[in-house]
Amino acid sequence: MTTAGWIAFTVLWLVVLALAAAVLALARQIGVLHERLQPVGALALPKNLKVGDAAPALDLTTIAGDPLHIGGAHPRGADTLVVFVSPSCPVCKSLLPSLRSVQRQEQRPLDLILASDGARLEHLDFIAAESLQQFPYVLSEALGIAYGAGRLPHAVLIDGAGIVRANGLVNSREHLDSLFEARELGVATVQDYLQKRAPRSAA
Repeated sequence: MTTAGWIAFTVLWLVVLALAAAVLALARQIGVLHERLQPVGALALPKNLKVGDAAPALDLTTIAGDPLHIGGAHPRGADTLVVFVSPSCPVCKSLLPSLRSVQRQEQRPLDLILASDGARLEHLDFIAAESLQQFPYVLSEALGIAYGAGRLPHAVLIDGAGIVRANGLVNSREHLDSLFEARELGVATVQDYLQKRAPRSAA
């Protein structure tokens, strides 16, 4: 091998070693950030229902023509999870498998209701395409306004007595789970719980 070849070979190895060192440094920083990040729950917006308030009661009709009452004491004492979705919302579609999983795995009795508004035919196509026949599906602008669903997907968890226990934007399974965790912890959001614990941890 010529002198020029050896020089090029040496430079190449130096570059490879430098890149390896950079990757290791980045991996270490990612690990540090992961340890510092706190769990993220559903994001509660200023105009949302307040946790602890009675959920607005509405008598509605599902897209299939069945009567549906939301709010007030549940006749079977079940919790109700109202999830506001849209056929044109990609995040809503990605959340659907998590909704099915939540309904199967939740230990307490749970009614899961999908809600939206807009053209009926569009939603019928959405229900057929995503196989959502198992969920009561209601189109009601009044429901969205009453429950503060300004951005989607939005969820409201109501207990069997008709009291709002958690609500907010839910972009992932983690966000959905945080609604139930907030109910168990007796707080508005998981973030509130972490903020309350922070001073004690620091002490």
